[in-house]
Amino acid sequence: MLFRRVESRGLAHYSYIVGDRNQAAVIDPRRDCDVYVQMALEEGLRITHILETHRNEDYAIGSAELASRTGAVVFHSAHDDLPYAYGEPVSDGQAIQIGRLEIAALHTPGHTPGHMSYVLHDADGAPWMVFTGDALFAGEVGRTDFLGAENLDKMTGLLYESLFHKILPLGDGVIVCPAHGAGSVCGSGIADRFWTTVGLERKHNPRLQHTQKEEFVRNVGRILPQAPYFKMIEKLNVEGAPLLGGLPAVQPLSAQEFAARAEDAWVVDVRDLLSFGAAHVPGSIALWEVELPTYAGWFLTYDKPILLVSESHRIERVTRYLIRMGFDRLSGFLANEMRAWHGAGLESRSIDTVTVQGLCHRLDAEQELSILDVRSAEEVEGSPIPGALHIHIREIPARMSEVPTDRPVYIFCGTGVRSMIVASLLRRAGWTNATVVLGGLAGWNSVSCPMPLD
Repeated sequence: MLFRRVESRGLAHYSYIVGDRNQAAVIDPRRDCDVYVQMALEEGLRITHILETHRNEDYAIGSAELASRTGAVVFHSAHDDLPYAYGEPVSDGQAIQIGRLEIAALHTPGHTPGHMSYVLHDADGAPWMVFTGDALFAGEVGRTDFLGAENLDKMTGLLYESLFHKILPLGDGVIVCPAHGAGSVCGSGIADRFWTTVGLERKHNPRLQHTQKEEFVRNVGRILPQAPYFKMIEKLNVEGAPLLGGLPAVQPLSAQEFAARAEDAWVVDVRDLLSFGAAHVPGSIALWEVELPTYAGWFLTYDKPILLVSESHRIERVTRYLIRMGFDRLSGFLANEMRAWHGAGLESRSIDTVTVQGLCHRLDAEQELSILDVRSAEEVEGSPIPGALHIHIREIPARMSEVPTDRPVYIFCGTGVRSMIVASLLRRAGWTNATVVLGGLAGWNSVSCPMPLD
């Protein structure tokens, strides 16, 4: 028997491959699906089934891609009123045979109306594992807000029924295999537990301590931010994302070629943030490789191609991150990075930075300035900066006009990472007065400085 979990970092997405004898099934595959093909090949298995738990919002599912490469049949929920352009419906209770293994579909609505979990039974017919998709995570449960505030209580009530009347009764020893881990936008409090079980979640998951339906609905249902790219992902996951035929090869460009294409493209710089601050292509956005999956969907749009400024060894990983989010129009990358740009005599930009000690001196001198705090509301509540303008990083494009242009603006976040991203967005929009506070609030708290005045 084969059982493996595949983690897609950045989006904190988990997919799974299960096989026995000469057959294998993949649950919620990612779009760059070579990993499953290779695993099956190494074990002498043929991928025959692809199971989707739901129409995902945060990543382009790879079902159509994997099916085109293997001939496998795709199954998605028969309980969704969605016009899928690929695959076949699977109904509650329907059994799927994978060699000697049986996987039973279990309708678990709440996150979405048609959400499906899949229960893997052992040789004696007892539940062994449950692939819960976005219904149940380690330490968290799925979001129920995708149908809007008017349906929030209804969907949260459906999730309660799915959890307490369908998943938890499977038994405490059943292994829970969710579609996401810690850091996913699909759950605000997912625990960093590598593996979990129904019993562990029953005991330790704070959402499952609300055992009465009315209490659960009141305490669990909440409206969370939705990234702009979700709408495109929803469309791709109904129509089927365009087939790639393998990982796209992003071509290196000379500085002149890159500059010629940059006018009508998103220029995304994935180098470390201090390198970006020192020198970058005018109009580029700082999306450090580690943060790229977190923020690309908030700031990039699908109507322009993407040009990358990156070390060559990062290109494959960055390509995978972007295609998983449906950003397929990768027009090239700047060969030899900023060395080539400067060698061609092209103009670059920089971002002003200041240490917390340097900012203290400016505050002591009573220089007129503004503090822009781009942390989350929860972070600000726990450690506020008096007098600061608070705009969460995700809200910057919509609220940029609130940022002053007539005085220096010092940008704070927790450590300085998000501040550099925001500074790049402001600089791209024409602001020339933004300065990143290196070390952010962590640095601020390590020294004795006067706080800005109200």
